[in-house]
Amino acid sequence: MKNRGLLLSLTAAAAIFLAFYLPVNNAQKEAALMQSILTELNYYHYKPLELDDKLSEKIYTLFLNRMDGARRWLTQPDVQQLEAWKTKLDDEANEGTFTFLDLAVKLQEDGIKKTQDWYREILAKPFDFTTNESFETDGEKKPFAKDDATLKDYWRQSMKWETMTRLAEKLEKKEKGEENFKDKTYEELEAEARKDVLKVYDDWYVRLEKRKRNDYLSMYLNTFTNIFDPHTEYYEPIDKQNFDIGMSGRLEGIGARLQTDGDLTKVSEIIVGGPAWKEGKLEENDRIMKVAQGDDPEWTDITGMVINDVVQLIRGKPGTKVRLSVKKADGSTKEIVIIRDVVIIEEGFAKSLLIETEEKETIGYLRLPKFYADFNNSNGRRCADDVAVELEKLKQAGVQGIILDLRSNGGGSLRDVVKMSGFFVEEGPIVQVKSRTRKAEVLSDDDPGVQYSGPLIVMVNQFSASASEILAAALQDYGRAVIVGTGTSTFGKGTVQRFFDLDAVIRGNPEVKPLGEIKLTVQKFFRVNGGSTQLRGVTPDIVLPDNWLYLETGEKEEDFPMEWTQIDPVPFSQNVYRPGNLNKIKEMASLRINKNEVLLKAKERAMRIKQQRDDSQIVLNLDAYRQKTAQWKAEDEAYDKLFEAEVVTGVKNLTADVAGIEADESKKARNDEWVKGVKKDVYLQETLHIMHDMLVLK
Repeated sequence: MKNRGLLLSLTAAAAIFLAFYLPVNNAQKEAALMQSILTELNYYHYKPLELDDKLSEKIYTLFLNRMDGARRWLTQPDVQQLEAWKTKLDDEANEGTFTFLDLAVKLQEDGIKKTQDWYREILAKPFDFTTNESFETDGEKKPFAKDDATLKDYWRQSMKWETMTRLAEKLEKKEKGEENFKDKTYEELEAEARKDVLKVYDDWYVRLEKRKRNDYLSMYLNTFTNIFDPHTEYYEPIDKQNFDIGMSGRLEGIGARLQTDGDLTKVSEIIVGGPAWKEGKLEENDRIMKVAQGDDPEWTDITGMVINDVVQLIRGKPGTKVRLSVKKADGSTKEIVIIRDVVIIEEGFAKSLLIETEEKETIGYLRLPKFYADFNNSNGRRCADDVAVELEKLKQAGVQGIILDLRSNGGGSLRDVVKMSGFFVEEGPIVQVKSRTRKAEVLSDDDPGVQYSGPLIVMVNQFSASASEILAAALQDYGRAVIVGTGTSTFGKGTVQRFFDLDAVIRGNPEVKPLGEIKLTVQKFFRVNGGSTQLRGVTPDIVLPDNWLYLETGEKEEDFPMEWTQIDPVPFSQNVYRPGNLNKIKEMASLRINKNEVLLKAKERAMRIKQQRDDSQIVLNLDAYRQKTAQWKAEDEAYDKLFEAEVVTGVKNLTADVAGIEADESKKARNDEWVKGVKKDVYLQETLHIMHDMLVLK
């Protein structure tokens, strides 16, 4: 196997080093972490790379852009100091040292310290907005400042830009006669705008000051892993916990979402059905000041603590007690006791509606936000099982067609997408999965049964990725469904990842653990027709224009994506259902789209958005800016009004769901909001027309 010698030497070095020398400082843990990551990359990654000077240069460039892509903190002399390490990062990695990172962190922190003095000084004086100087808003289009004077001028322009945008908003409110603005002078409003910018940046710098060594280290390690591909990543233990929660929709804690608010931790949402919701005393916008465990009299003051550390204190095993000292909106302080439990986050789960169309057709609408699965709980929820339930309910309701909405579904469980695809076809191949040293493995639906055999449309967009693309590709190749999408293709992620526990690389030595985990790209997947969705994604059968139509999006815009490849196809067929005349369906849809005012306006707006993004040079003249933004705002308001009308009629919940929704006031409110959005969905409206064509032409 390629690089096997390197693998053995790294493994041996890590094992021997840690077996005989107990770590005495953090440097040894960091060395063990780097060695473990290199070992796993070399042994398991789909396409391992030679760790040499060329790779070092790529790592250097990517890290520099991530650390200061906006050109806020480093000057050319700073970069020259870092340049000395450009071809040495491979040597540092093999040695387990971090001298380059130490230098980069020091230079950035020095830059942060001096620029804080600068922006405060700059914002202390009024700006002259009558000049026509231009400002580059895209930091990566600017060179690093040649010296401190040039860097300070970057900041002056940036602060002027930030102030100008806020001043323009305040002047508009004054002209409209709003109470808090109508009697204020231009000078007062300009001073307020500078004060607003000052607060934003002061708050940001407070967060920057809270960064720990681990934050810098994680960014550096992920620069190494992302050179291999964008989805190979290092996860600290807390990051892996958050990933699992996102995938499973299940956490153990109090059931509250938290966010940083200055030095404080604010409750941003109470999750319905969770312990905090049941207990009833913790509310949105409460500030948590201290945390205590069980009956321990000792409190931990969390003022100024980073959010991940706060979350670690509050999460815990079901049945355990946590005490919170909370400042309420009225200024009072209360102690709230909550017994932790399992919390289910329902917003990400599959759900469905019935739509009675103008043509008196009953269509099922099934929304799947992600391919979720609780990998750590054998009894946990899985999306395939939930979709099976929703399909059965829709069938019982007598639907004549089903629309499966995978828009912005970023993917997830491979096992579930294979099973779910099988709901719509007889047994047969769904996707081919290939490891780096093995022949392609065909993942098949082995169940000859078909759960739903009627007309089917799959809705996708530019952000439908991974598992979403597998399902859409399989059903497109089989001719089983019509794929309707905004944009010319889906995201284009055609790779498979797996987590590896880095602790397993190191024998013994609990002092350096936990090291965290690494998510590695270990396979690529291919359509049954042999083509990959990597980079190219899935091309919809029918494209509906939206705001992103002319923007480059997806995997091809990531740093160092893996290439598109192709393998042999596998035999596949189905005798369940095919759209009667796909070319005719496309033709009929095209005629409607070209007459649809909203979709035509979407196409026009997409072109304007592209032009605005390409033109990143801004003139720092208030009158010119206000004139341009007034035009944009008028266009945006007119455009937004096109989406205010309810265009999808006859939307209702399934009878089987009504009782559960009505029993909970908060759940009912969220459902009402969802239904309201569905009614205004012009893309769903056209998709329903396409479904009607399918029914007519069947």
